Amino acid sequence: MNLLIAAHGLIVLTFTLRILLRDELSPPARMAWFVVLISLPVFGSVIYVFFGEVKLSRQERRHHEAAFAQIRARAARFMGRPADVDALIAEPYRPAFRYAASINGFHAVHGNTADLMADAAQTTARMIADIDAAQDHVHVLYYIWLEDGTGTALAEALIRAARRGVTCRAMADALGSRRLLKSPLWRRMADAGVQLAVALPLNRPLRTILTSRLDLRNHRKITVIDGRITYCGSRNSADPEFRVKAKYAPWVDIMLRFEGPVVAQNQLLFASDWMQTTGETLDRFSLSATPAQNGFAALVVGDGPLERNGSTPQLFSSLIAAARRSVTISTPYFVPDTTILETLAAAAHRGVAVTLVFPARNDSWIVAAASRSHYRRLLGAGCVIHEFRDGLLHAKTLTIDGRVALIGSSNLDLRSFDLNYENNILLQDETVTAAIAERQADYIARSGKVTLSQVNAWPAYQRIWNNVIATVGPIL
Repeated sequence: MNLLIAAHGLIVLTFTLRILLRDELSPPARMAWFVVLISLPVFGSVIYVFFGEVKLSRQERRHHEAAFAQIRARAARFMGRPADVDALIAEPYRPAFRYAASINGFHAVHGNTADLMADAAQTTARMIADIDAAQDHVHVLYYIWLEDGTGTALAEALIRAARRGVTCRAMADALGSRRLLKSPLWRRMADAGVQLAVALPLNRPLRTILTSRLDLRNHRKITVIDGRITYCGSRNSADPEFRVKAKYAPWVDIMLRFEGPVVAQNQLLFASDWMQTTGETLDRFSLSATPAQNGFAALVVGDGPLERNGSTPQLFSSLIAAARRSVTISTPYFVPDTTILETLAAAAHRGVAVTLVFPARNDSWIVAAASRSHYRRLLGAGCVIHEFRDGLLHAKTLTIDGRVALIGSSNLDLRSFDLNYENNILLQDETVTAAIAERQADYIARSGKVTLSQVNAWPAYQRIWNNVIATVGPIL
């Protein structure tokens, strides 16, 4: 027994020293890991081995650096110019756009247009029509790609395009799309000539555990057609009924169809993932940019564990800090770090109308509890919180002052901040922002408002539970 106690103490001491040596960890994250190690003997150490660090092999880092080196060398004209921000972006928002550009080098480009899709049915119909009209290439990447109506329709459209000579590349995440990857539909795509790739494969789990993490995922949702059209938003290639988690349905998403130079940036982001996974070079990709005469300024933000640490929460904080009148955010997963939490509270205190919309029923009970642990702090600062009742609100949206919007795959949680590969488009345009804001207003109309008195009336056990979960929130 004494030997076991001594061994446990040595293990805890070893991991404690490791945690203390990690300069990039925030104090709350360190404390959360200490709680796990002490409260879960042995098992806590196992958890740390599997999920404690964002480990990436040198080979993965080299591939990432090589891909972006090619992009910077051969496609710089599509990435935009730092000097253009002053001419394209209104003064209050320039720092946020500059920060966004610093993440992976895409700067604001002018001449873009966008249509907000009415619903899932219109998104699928427009996307399939665009693919059926493709003449040169179609590139798609999804975290979750199911064999349901939407997923099958996309696959069939790619099969038709490939058979008529269009270059089709399709990539799916190994975990999120694991059922599709084993299906006859995936094989049919390959047989038809669609070039296929698996993001972050799990076929060698022991190696993945030793060199990376099993839960490191490609969460992006990218579709590019002929270098002329791109779709960006929160929607996976799946029906709103979302069979794998049907009891939370419908899943409510948002998707925009873009044309203009920002399409080339999304193409380059897809290319970076494809090059890292397959080893192909940028020479295999067709790139073009045709600006619209009266289009708006926009840029692509592609974050991930190979980019600068903390870049996503810092981007959100930069955008919130730039707001003068209003900030409205919808997200299904709200587990913010201190940076975002304090920026939201500060914005409300200085008179900005801060509105947050979350699902009333979340598919993750851990996230739901951690999220609600912050309600009192936010409501006390003057933020307004709504909980969406008509399904799982999966739309990730941010609008500022009726002028600036961010749309894409990033949630306000630590998975999006540290672990997932994400894609977003940041834009400045009153018309498009108004359309997104109108959709946000629809979410609010289908929600219940959460008041401070309601939160204060929560029973003690509920508050304790929320705060216990939030204590380990920094490592969720």
